[in-house]
Amino acid sequence: MPVPDSAPLHLAVSLDGAGAHPAAWREVGARPAELFTARYWADLVAEAEAGLLDFVAFEDGLVLQSSSPGGHDERSDRVRGRLDAVLTAARVAPLTRRIGLVGAVTTTHTEPFHISKAVATLDHVSRGRAGLHVQVSGLPYEERHFGRRTAPLGEDELHEEAADHVEVVRRLWDSWEDGAEIRDVATGRFVDRDKLHYIDFEGRHFSVRGPSITPRPPQGQPVVSVRATDSAAYGLIARSADIGRLVARDAEETRAAVTAVRGLRAAAGLAELPLHLFGELTVFLDESAAAAAERRGRLDESAHDTYEGDTAVFTGTPGQLAELLQERREAGLSGYLLRPAVIAHDLPAITRAVVPELQRRGLFRREYEADTLRGLLGLGRPANRYAAATRPAA
Repeated sequence: MPVPDSAPLHLAVSLDGAGAHPAAWREVGARPAELFTARYWADLVAEAEAGLLDFVAFEDGLVLQSSSPGGHDERSDRVRGRLDAVLTAARVAPLTRRIGLVGAVTTTHTEPFHISKAVATLDHVSRGRAGLHVQVSGLPYEERHFGRRTAPLGEDELHEEAADHVEVVRRLWDSWEDGAEIRDVATGRFVDRDKLHYIDFEGRHFSVRGPSITPRPPQGQPVVSVRATDSAAYGLIARSADIGRLVARDAEETRAAVTAVRGLRAAAGLAELPLHLFGELTVFLDESAAAAAERRGRLDESAHDTYEGDTAVFTGTPGQLAELLQERREAGLSGYLLRPAVIAHDLPAITRAVVPELQRRGLFRREYEADTLRGLLGLGRPANRYAAATRPAA
């Protein structure tokens, strides 16, 4: 399903450590001594907001970063450790005004009740700019941090559990109706108890009664995103997400992924609900393609390894990247999540060179047109499911 030519291109950045490349922290301007400070993250988000980006995605995980898919590596020449994504987003929220703030959560090892109130709190603190990025993990060494199970779940069951997790979270966000807080000092009534609802969710993985302890978020439903590195997560995107992040290497793969997800969305009876599909790219940007390639080679040499990553990798100029993004939208993408290879270098290249080039092509906004993340993405504010259920018959 091609995106209409008149539709705006949505653009976001992924923020993780000093950048996607393992040697990024050793580059000039990388600020390695500040990676675990609020000021560092506030500065990055301020740069992204100056570039009018839709949102920043704070990456996260429940184990130390590793170059080995099977467990921890012993390398000491790479960034290890992260701050909590949702807490970091909440810390920088008061320092920003319009940009969306999306924190990653591993649903496999967290309780939906806790996540619902954490993201609802972020939405209140940011006045409607919160998002939740849902990810799963079946890694045995991660399981051992928690001791909740004797063995990891299979891939299909991981995604089934994540779908239940999101459903519980969404119901809890709706468990307070709008206007449930009366705050009437004269009568002594702070809440209207009739506008708080038990969700009574009973599923294979969770049993949650509710209601939440946090009033309904300003957006009603903060934005939910899901990433798919392969087709295993397509069903979760189709059933549970507002944004699907698709890892595809070229236009043909992208078109096939878009078609598959849209088909699953329709099969689930949700075709009428809006769903953004974003592509992902790791970017090495410079004034010339040769300079970008030279910088990438120098970083690889510093890391003693050739960078491949788990996304497609773009190496070139801002103009060439803008051309690629324009072409790829024909495959059905409505936006892109860009991963700066070196945040100190490539984030400003995105905001100060790629964005102006997209604006010249009439593809990107020249000012923020909404105050909420749902508004920036063109998503309406959902009705409260429980208010609809209790509305008097006409």
